[in-house]
Amino acid sequence: MKAVVLHGEVSEKAGKDEEDVLVQVDVVRRSLMEQGHITVIVPVSMDLKRIVDILANINPDLVFNLVETIAGHGQLIHIAPAVMDVLGIPYTGAKTEAMFLTSNKVLAKKILAAEELPTPRLFMADERQNTFIQGPYIIKAIWEHASVWLDENSIVAATDENHLHQVLLSQQEHLGMTCFAELYIDGREFNLSLLAGNMGPEVLPPAEILFHDYPPDMAKVVDYRSKWVEDSFEYLHTPRCFEFSDEDKPLILQLKDMAIRCWNLFGLRGYARVDFRVDENNQPWVLEINTNPCLSPDGGFSAAVEQAGLTFNQAIERIVLDAIHYRHS
Repeated sequence: MKAVVLHGEVSEKAGKDEEDVLVQVDVVRRSLMEQGHITVIVPVSMDLKRIVDILANINPDLVFNLVETIAGHGQLIHIAPAVMDVLGIPYTGAKTEAMFLTSNKVLAKKILAAEELPTPRLFMADERQNTFIQGPYIIKAIWEHASVWLDENSIVAATDENHLHQVLLSQQEHLGMTCFAELYIDGREFNLSLLAGNMGPEVLPPAEILFHDYPPDMAKVVDYRSKWVEDSFEYLHTPRCFEFSDEDKPLILQLKDMAIRCWNLFGLRGYARVDFRVDENNQPWVLEINTNPCLSPDGGFSAAVEQAGLTFNQAIERIVLDAIHYRHS
């Protein structure tokens, strides 16, 4: 096939989280070529007419969609699949609707709660129906991914509703983007990757993110530093673990079931990752759903693929075949 590898254009001022997409582009392009496909790399910018013209001129059989941001804005992640929908070009990964709903963390949490999938309590600055529970909260950007803007200042010990409201407004003004507060779940963190297959989605081996040697006063969160700052304490002390005791077997089964429910609820395709926290009572909570998780060789999805006994090429082939299946269905 003739395949386009589509990604967000990376500016000279981009951070490591945005630059990482170029690593993904390279490994995906190489995998597609090794499988006999002709590949063309196309970066996406705010000039959508140019992208439409380029895609129309190439007339690809398939687009491998790696767009995570457009002009650095995660809020525009759903634009790329929307353009492909208009042009009638098959593409990998989630459909436009699923991409929009899952990338907006507040919408996703409301849908999860409506379907009785546990997710930490939500607090919005502009909503009057907030139900306040005293405790620590974590402030997140509604749209941004890859733990962007998440650091030690994101955790607040809210004493009352007004206090949390004021802190949330202050953080929004500081970051220049709309945020929300989420009740902080102190506990274990798990990532479950999913991959499309002939019999439906397969849950790949679950991974736990360990917080080694974290001091008592340090919040155990996978923040920006733990993902991207390689010489930081957070990066060096948050290893990924795939080994679990027999005592964890019921929990792992529950996490897998919840991950499948998330896939079906949002109508996901190709591949995805669901992030969980598990509290002291062994209750899992869905944090978020990533519809196009990082495909870099050192990323969690690739590690889960390897743990499942698959090669990277086999995983890419299954993602492509799933896109072709929906083209013909």
